[in-house]
Amino acid sequence: MQTGRMRTELVSEPGDPGRPNEDFASVALPASGQGGALVVLDGVTPPPDGGGCLHSVPWFTARLGGALTELTVSLPDVPPAGLLSRGIARTAESHAATCDLSHPRTPQATVVLARWSPGSVDCLVLSDSVLLVESPDGTVTAVRDDRLDRLPRSALSSHTVVDTTLRNKEGGFFTAAADPSVSSRAVTVSLPRGRVRALTALTDGATRWVDRFGEGDWADCVAVIREEGARGLVRRVRALERDRPLGGKTHDDATVVHVELPPA
Repeated sequence: MQTGRMRTELVSEPGDPGRPNEDFASVALPASGQGGALVVLDGVTPPPDGGGCLHSVPWFTARLGGALTELTVSLPDVPPAGLLSRGIARTAESHAATCDLSHPRTPQATVVLARWSPGSVDCLVLSDSVLLVESPDGTVTAVRDDRLDRLPRSALSSHTVVDTTLRNKEGGFFTAAADPSVSSRAVTVSLPRGRVRALTALTDGATRWVDRFGEGDWADCVAVIREEGARGLVRRVRALERDRPLGGKTHDDATVVHVELPPA
């Protein structure tokens, strides 16, 4: 989609065509023509015994993603952490009467949120999805929450260990679930609008091209998207998954949102 000199592209592909896609992605361009926002969520797949909730992960990501999309546009003066807090609270309220929101596997998701205006670009990342910020000179900076990466692999030995000692706990890692206060744990960055040429949000099913297969760095990743489109990056990931299978999920839901901003 192009508006004026802005270009946006969104691709979200399930890892398994037989299962619902647990990612969420949106781009919002207010009718005023001033700025815009993107939201990307990667839902956390629950263990087979569920998570104390009547609702699916796609239900949760649609509710939270929809709330965040609306809030980023309607509340331009609220910072991203405040938007996330409100979005989590709104979503939790919608099923608190029917579900056990205290369960460590209550539906939850990673979050990437970015909002741009004529003066600034505000960014938020929670958990292991990634936001790439490209400057006018072509430099690409990754906005990441690397808590999960810093944990030893031995600490992630089982769902039970992770859920009881690390998930949404100090010293572990955090996701957007039912507690609005987790918004204070998110990584946030605010930049002058003139320092940003493009934004690219990716769930970990798409970041595999860089961080699991080592096919290039983040700047190379943006170059692939610019040359081949967001779907081109996902096609590359799927081919690598077939040729060089990884442990765990062979294929994961993969979402890419790319926004090229008009000159400031």
